[in-house]
Amino acid sequence: MNILGIESSCDETSVAVISNDKLTANLISSQDFHTKYGGVVPELSSRAHLQIVIPLLKDALEKSKLKLRDIDVIAATAGPGLIGALLVGLTFAKGVAYSLQKPFVAVNHIEGHIFSGFLMDEKPEFPYLALVVSGGHTLLLLVESFTKIVKLGTTVDDAAGEAFDKVAKMLGLGYPGGPKIQKYASLGNPEKIIFPVADLKDKYNFSFSGLKTAVLRHIQKNYVANNPIPEEELYNIAASFQHAVIKALERNAERAIKNYDVKSLSLVGGVAANKALRDALTKLAEKYDKKIIIPSLEYCGDNAAMIAFRGSKLYEAGITSGFDYSPFPGLSADHFA
Repeated sequence: MNILGIESSCDETSVAVISNDKLTANLISSQDFHTKYGGVVPELSSRAHLQIVIPLLKDALEKSKLKLRDIDVIAATAGPGLIGALLVGLTFAKGVAYSLQKPFVAVNHIEGHIFSGFLMDEKPEFPYLALVVSGGHTLLLLVESFTKIVKLGTTVDDAAGEAFDKVAKMLGLGYPGGPKIQKYASLGNPEKIIFPVADLKDKYNFSFSGLKTAVLRHIQKNYVANNPIPEEELYNIAASFQHAVIKALERNAERAIKNYDVKSLSLVGGVAANKALRDALTKLAEKYDKKIIIPSLEYCGDNAAMIAFRGSKLYEAGITSGFDYSPFPGLSADHFA
């Protein structure tokens, strides 16, 4: 069985092939030019996907030593994401499937992340907790099987990754914010400034807008507008902010571990690349004698390997999509049980 996966939800174009349960190609083209705009420009993103998706497909097939006719199932991200970007990958994938008269599977982008731990040598064991932390989503999920996912908590406002980007902008560090905050935080004192960690009525939900505002107020109170913040203070603000985000994520994950009989904890999504967060969740899992699964950096960000894997499991469960399938950019994990 040869599964082709295509991912184009935001600013990475990716094509992957899983052949007989082995990942043989996972090619990713990142749109680094968005940096100068301070964020992703949707129209430019769509154009870049158009330009690179066919060359990536050719390279992925060549690396996998396959011809296009050898592909048995085509899977593609169908949302959530940028509508124009999604349309490029989704319609291209449907076109390939239609031309080959092979099954097409539409994959929810978040579900791709949820199961990305299965791309590692050591895999999650059901049931497990999945903490999804990305630029657009922050979710705590109980994953009981490949077809049953229970949502325990979500963010009521900003996603953690979005907060990283916005705080980085406040500090003048540029875009994308996650790597910049991590770099500066590694040089600062995480306990120098006590930023608030929201404790909501629903014990598994998250909130980061108040934290983001607290950072802004701290900057406004202590530093003259239009003057650069001293470098040492940039380190301390970044470290204290990052510490507060991790504390919120770790606290809710620990609550869930205490209340649900799970075998594994899996940290996934773009922000899972953050070393301090990886270390914190690893220590948490060890504390409760749970297996910890964190994908390698290649699989934390947007990638087609996770889409191909999720597509393969949906296909095995008898779930396919019609060629009239439309993207669902507004869909989040709210559709989980």
